[in-house]
Amino acid sequence: MTTLKMGRRALIAAAIAALGFTSSAQADGHQVVDSIHFLIPGGPGGGWDGTARGTGEALTNAGLVGSASYENMSGGGGGKAIGFLIENAASNEGTLMVNSTPIVIRSLTGVFPQSFRDLTLVAGTIGDYAAIVVNKDSSVNSMADLIAAYDADPSATAIGGGSVPGGMDHLVAAMAMEAAGKDALGVKYIPYDAGGKAMAALLSGEIAALSTGFSEAVDLANAGEVKIIGVTSDERVAAAENAMTMKEQGIDMSFVNWRGFFGAPGLSAEKTAAYQIALEKMYDTPEWEAVRARNGWVNIHNSGDDFKAFLENQEKVIGDLMKKLGFL
Repeated sequence: MTTLKMGRRALIAAAIAALGFTSSAQADGHQVVDSIHFLIPGGPGGGWDGTARGTGEALTNAGLVGSASYENMSGGGGGKAIGFLIENAASNEGTLMVNSTPIVIRSLTGVFPQSFRDLTLVAGTIGDYAAIVVNKDSSVNSMADLIAAYDADPSATAIGGGSVPGGMDHLVAAMAMEAAGKDALGVKYIPYDAGGKAMAALLSGEIAALSTGFSEAVDLANAGEVKIIGVTSDERVAAAENAMTMKEQGIDMSFVNWRGFFGAPGLSAEKTAAYQIALEKMYDTPEWEAVRARNGWVNIHNSGDDFKAFLENQEKVIGDLMKKLGFL
């Protein structure tokens, strides 16, 4: 978990005092925020929906938040909800909007005109690393093997994914090959609109490897269908402790599809800090661990300025690669 800087600690302490919370209440997990209204930029059942509802469940069950409500607002690739929050900022101090990596990608590509800079950055909370997997019967057992196959016959070494060209699965595959010293433009990427179709392509040999989310890769590996040959985390992840990271294999790249929370622009420092401490304290509760484990999430906590630095770095890395690939 990211350690907050002393300045932010002082701000949080001041906020707690201003909002009438006692130090004993802070220490034993009593209520920190009366209520949170979660704004969800997509429909029910998606990743944003699950993150907001799971977070609200943990916060309320742990007693850190009195009550939680939820509003699904689909449209514009997430842009409708962002626009709503900005345009109605004054009446939405009690609202947190969930979002993830697409807020960076879609603002870069102009799907919507706003970016994370137009909102109050509260905290990144969870993430899903990416992974490259191959058919369980493949002769490829490592990224070095995949790169050797690519060198021998690039057109026969296609990498598939469940997102459109220029989407996350494509970008991860391109980032990995670029970091391995290959030309990202030369990578043959084949998009599929569902995980089942991508798996069928992998099993049939239509693609040599599949770029996918780490939690999905773990499920497939546990089912005996694939081998994980590279994970985009900085260190090995306990859920698949035998799966090597890219960095272990000499490929200097990392990537995480984070999810986190944003407030309306101009959200008061006191309210922002109260949300941040509620989320920070959530990680130490059994109620959160139950939600996290159930969903296979990885704890990735970036709060305030740390969240901003993380987003700025991701924007630069993704932007540079999308320019190279011709998407910007």
